[in-house]
Amino acid sequence: MPSFDFSGQAGVVTGAGQGIGKWIALALAKAGAGVIIADINGDAARKTCREIEEFGGRSAHMEADMADPDACTALMNFTRDHFGRLDFSVNNAGVNVHKKALEITPREFDFVTGVNARGVYFCSQAAARIMIAQGGGKIVNTASAGGFLVRSGVPNSVYAMTKAGVIMLTKALAEEWAASRINVNAVAPGYMETPLVADRLKDPESRTRILASTPLQKVGQAKDLVGAYLFLISGLSDYITGQTIFVDGGRTIL
Repeated sequence: MPSFDFSGQAGVVTGAGQGIGKWIALALAKAGAGVIIADINGDAARKTCREIEEFGGRSAHMEADMADPDACTALMNFTRDHFGRLDFSVNNAGVNVHKKALEITPREFDFVTGVNARGVYFCSQAAARIMIAQGGGKIVNTASAGGFLVRSGVPNSVYAMTKAGVIMLTKALAEEWAASRINVNAVAPGYMETPLVADRLKDPESRTRILASTPLQKVGQAKDLVGAYLFLISGLSDYITGQTIFVDGGRTIL
């Protein structure tokens, strides 16, 4: 039977310098995968890479802006050249601007959509070109519970739009590349203890509201999330494609 043993496999995780991306990269490396750490913050990418190497894992890093399609292509090619293969691509890099819709500027709009939508699209495209040539692979996109529902009083219009787009993009690419044996799925986290939502989690009133809207009454940690990514990359999910797994403590059932 398939397992969570990724020995001999290799791939890339974007936005792996911190937060969710770092969690995923560490989990994959501990399971035996070779992992390229991609992040716009080169120092953060190097730090994650060093942590993997310290426990004997296989890793390398690349500083890259995922809003740049050329950088997406270079990243996938670097992963293939470094490890000799590209078995998975976790398109996780994401950004947000916490402002009301009437205050969002065109520059801020382009910043969020550039990473969250354009980046996911062209990283998927670049990965698929390599995977088709080698006979298949796994693409896992990071969506969000915020791409499925909104919370009253939380201005999230551009971010929500991009994450809803990731969910539909996942379905469209899954159908298009199924014949090439490429599985495309997504994970939609709820509130996780990461830098992206640190401002809201530090505020006692905001944290109380978050817990009140989460049936499991907790903010997610690494151990709560990484299993979904490992599952979708492993052979255990070979008959699953175009799906989004919500890992949100039950938030989206309310």
